[in-house]
Amino acid sequence: MRLEGKTVIVTGAASGQGLATARALIEHGASVMAADIDEAGLERLAKEHERIATHRCDMSKPAEVERLVAAAEATFGAVHALLNCAGYLKAASVLETTDEMLDRIIDINLKGVFYGCKYVIPALQRAGGGSIVNWGSVNSMVAESDIAAYAASKGGVLMITKSVAVEYAKDNIRANCLCPGGVRTPMVADFFDDGFLNDEQAQRAYQPLGLIDPEEVADVAVFLVSDESRKMTGSAVVVDAGYTAM
Repeated sequence: MRLEGKTVIVTGAASGQGLATARALIEHGASVMAADIDEAGLERLAKEHERIATHRCDMSKPAEVERLVAAAEATFGAVHALLNCAGYLKAASVLETTDEMLDRIIDINLKGVFYGCKYVIPALQRAGGGSIVNWGSVNSMVAESDIAAYAASKGGVLMITKSVAVEYAKDNIRANCLCPGGVRTPMVADFFDDGFLNDEQAQRAYQPLGLIDPEEVADVAVFLVSDESRKMTGSAVVVDAGYTAM
């Protein structure tokens, strides 16, 4: 029960890495405020444990993010961590990226993380400190074809994280950027074709240890929330099965 007594907000909690992370936090003793725009998914998650509360939130809308943090404090008394997992991926070349696609990617991936940090920091200050884990990507550091807008947004997430880490260390607030490689989630399944998803050899050629399960990323997220990582802040924590080593 490494996280007993801690309240954690998890965004993007209705599916993929956010869902796996919410479940892992509960397993380790935390109370979780799960946020997503998928109300049906949140309803299913809420039935899993009494320490899970849910709140519909569009992270691209600052007023909704502010209400999310207030709801978490009102429900559990304090907030000790935020896991900014909500994200959006749409593959397209620079020339094929429409204004609508660019806006959506930036609104969710970049602005959503910024708003999450902005509105949770006062709550963490009231709690005497805490941990922020922002979901970046290997594309926070390296590029791939056909995802320029996505890579730009994830590069920005890393810089937001480092800025928060420097500005709010004085308040005992830590901020780290979790940077996964290819993970088996519905969003990533839309990026790869079926042949790749069923071909272990191809997956290992892409990243040496193959595709990552969401639970394997969630284990690292739990560590970053826990006191075991108490001297880690401003870090890009890469969980990429060897992708960036090649």
